[in-house]
Amino acid sequence: MKMVKLIIVAAAMLSLVSSSAVYADGFAPGEGLYVGAFGGMSTGIVQPKVTANESVKLNSSGGTSTTFEAAEGGLALFGAQGGGWLGYGYKMGDLYVGFDMDYAGSGEEFELTSSVGVEASDSDGATLITSIKASRNWRGGGAARLGYYINTDTLLTFKGGIHASEFDIDDGQGNTESVKAGGWQFGLGLESRLAVIDPNLSVRLEATYDDYLTSPVSGIGTSGNGQGVGKSNNSEITGSGTNARIGLQYSFFDANSLF
Repeated sequence: MKMVKLIIVAAAMLSLVSSSAVYADGFAPGEGLYVGAFGGMSTGIVQPKVTANESVKLNSSGGTSTTFEAAEGGLALFGAQGGGWLGYGYKMGDLYVGFDMDYAGSGEEFELTSSVGVEASDSDGATLITSIKASRNWRGGGAARLGYYINTDTLLTFKGGIHASEFDIDDGQGNTESVKAGGWQFGLGLESRLAVIDPNLSVRLEATYDDYLTSPVSGIGTSGNGQGVGKSNNSEITGSGTNARIGLQYSFFDANSLF
């Protein structure tokens, strides 16, 4: 009986030692080469600006131009997104430094409707646009990350870098245009290791802010009230967005192991 108890105790101790060894060999959150997948929501403000080259002649010298602009506020975007992370990070004691890339498919969109049509030109003559819709197809970016390990299982990070997105604009009359816009991004993240499942697996919470630079939009719509043809509008779009995400991240390679 004593021998049986001794074997049980020895097996329990071996189990604890093995578990500790596996845990010790695991990566800290964000350490090494990692991949991850996430889902979340995104909101944003789009600020359009349209300069209409009027066809109404005020004098013999020709027409004039009128600018319509969302100078304050803007048009709201809202929708779901899903994608992934890829990056590499170094753990230096309690400090962390790394580089992170992300890509997401998006479903954010807005639509404007009007009871009065805006004149546009096509091959068959003038048509009236009564709605226009813009949707974001994808968003991608790259950023440097700096962080601090709150404890061995939890990492707090700050990120800063660049991003880009593609928008589709549809006037409801078969006229569409893809517009790419981008700018700076900043973010805050929190990662926690799921050691009970795998010492290399972490859950990651992240929020990022996107600042869009101005991008031109051309080829949609003309101005005037039937007194001229081919008076195109010059348009541009800018704004900002916020992304909130939750996902799983797995570390699997450390370059230091090669040396």
